[in-house]
Amino acid sequence: MASWLIPLPTNPNMKSIAPTLAALVITFAGLTGTTPAQTVSEAKPVKIVMETSKGTIEIELDAAKAPISAANFVKYVKQGFYDGLIFHRVIPGFMVQGGGFTPDMQQKEPADKIQNEAKNGLKNVKGTLAMARTPDPHSASSQFFINLKDNSFLDYPGQDGWGYCVFGKVTKGMDVVDAMATVETGRKGPHGDVPVEPIVIKSAKLAE
Repeated sequence: MASWLIPLPTNPNMKSIAPTLAALVITFAGLTGTTPAQTVSEAKPVKIVMETSKGTIEIELDAAKAPISAANFVKYVKQGFYDGLIFHRVIPGFMVQGGGFTPDMQQKEPADKIQNEAKNGLKNVKGTLAMARTPDPHSASSQFFINLKDNSFLDYPGQDGWGYCVFGKVTKGMDVVDAMATVETGRKGPHGDVPVEPIVIKSAKLAE
């Protein structure tokens, strides 16, 4: 399967982001233990600790502004879906993308797609996490990317009327993410910008 590249015609020098999740409205309460009576606006940030072969990244998900995307990410974390996967696409000065491929570039089958929440007001600034997708605005699933710089052209409405949904941010370990951008990359089959030495997600867990 292709690595979900999306053309960004109004920014020809910048490569696009992509890969896969659809109209799956999961209650955030069911995944994080918040009470059913809790409103979206009252939802507390959710903290994730991601151990990688480059170091530890601490992430905070915005459950208030991106409830569907945050709940979706938590679901994969609780399932252990990300453990052993890699950051398979690294583009210096742009972003690092992961959550879909094994070290031998076999794609792991994700769950259903989710609704695009890019209208939530969150911006694709350095250190933020956003959902990767195909040209279909509502196709995000397990794959995500971390912005290496401010990428305002990805913000709603973007170049396709939707843009890319930000749902969290790195709160600690951005130096680890920046280090990922320095690795040597190449092609593996149909996939470009793949680190020559795999950057492995050893584990992703809810912070205690």
